[in-house]
Amino acid sequence: MEKIRAFLRHTLTALLALVLIFEEWGWEQLAALLAHLAKLPLWGRVERWIQSLPPWGALATFFVPAAALLPIKLLALFFIGRGHAFMGLVVLLAAKVLGTAILARLFTLTQPTLMRLPWFARWYPRWKAWKDGVMDQVRRSPMWLTVGRWKALAKARWAELRRGMKP
Repeated sequence: MEKIRAFLRHTLTALLALVLIFEEWGWEQLAALLAHLAKLPLWGRVERWIQSLPPWGALATFFVPAAALLPIKLLALFFIGRGHAFMGLVVLLAAKVLGTAILARLFTLTQPTLMRLPWFARWYPRWKAWKDGVMDQVRRSPMWLTVGRWKALAKARWAELRRGMKP
């Protein structure tokens, strides 16, 4: 029984690591991208209003984008079910990127307020420590290090190519 639990724990951790890799990749960049919208007067007012919400209101703001994106994800499944796999995948990826951007920005705006919820203040640091540990393992994995070397090599070759193209 212990072997089954260990297998399930490792399998779930691996699957969650894939999600975390995507979230980590886009979280800060997408939140920063949406932060530029705060320069617009109306958007800035909306962000200030979100920051002023009480703790339960701040928590509820996370359900709005999730609920709003559900029909889009269902549309993607509809496309896939009708034999338009590529279109379904594009819609699903767009919904994932948009959802990550919105949630990242919302979390940036509401984290101080959410930390006033006792259960959130107790569990968020534990979640963060666990997530950071998983990501640290991923970043030290041979596959991650190999892909990192390939990326650096491709970047260097691209820079060389661009230097060779300049008149």
